Amino acid sequence: MKAVVTRVKEASVTIDGACCGKIEAGFLVLLGVGPDDTEREAEKLAEKVCNLRVFEDEAGKMNLSLEAVDGKLLVVSQFTLYADLKSRRPGFSKAAKPDLAKPLYERFMAECRARGFTVEHGEFGADMQVASINDGPVTLLFDTNEM
Repeated sequence: MKAVVTRVKEASVTIDGACCGKIEAGFLVLLGVGPDDTEREAEKLAEKVCNLRVFEDEAGKMNLSLEAVDGKLLVVSQFTLYADLKSRRPGFSKAAKPDLAKPLYERFMAECRARGFTVEHGEFGADMQVASINDGPVTLLFDTNEM
């Protein structure tokens, strides 16, 4: 699995003009699933994201976790994280097919909820408009093959 995790002051996702997910302080997570991913990757990535200490403490150091700041997550499926960029027109054959990707996307969110976090989300496979006010900005890239 791959994820782009951005610390945000607020973020939202809209489909057909209607807001379907919105958070204040927390993480916007763009989540991609690869063809070899399993529930283990979803669990491992959720554990890593939910325990990140990238919020500033009273000394201005990135030392506080999502839990410490009562942060929330907005998770958006993002198959384009698996784009093959060798040519000018990206190919997406390296992304998992929806029958594998959707359950793992949902498993990632369930794992975050099981850790006590509020999780808002987009709609898998939908045309979504994502808005965010990035905080910092702090943006981190995760790949479960490298964890």
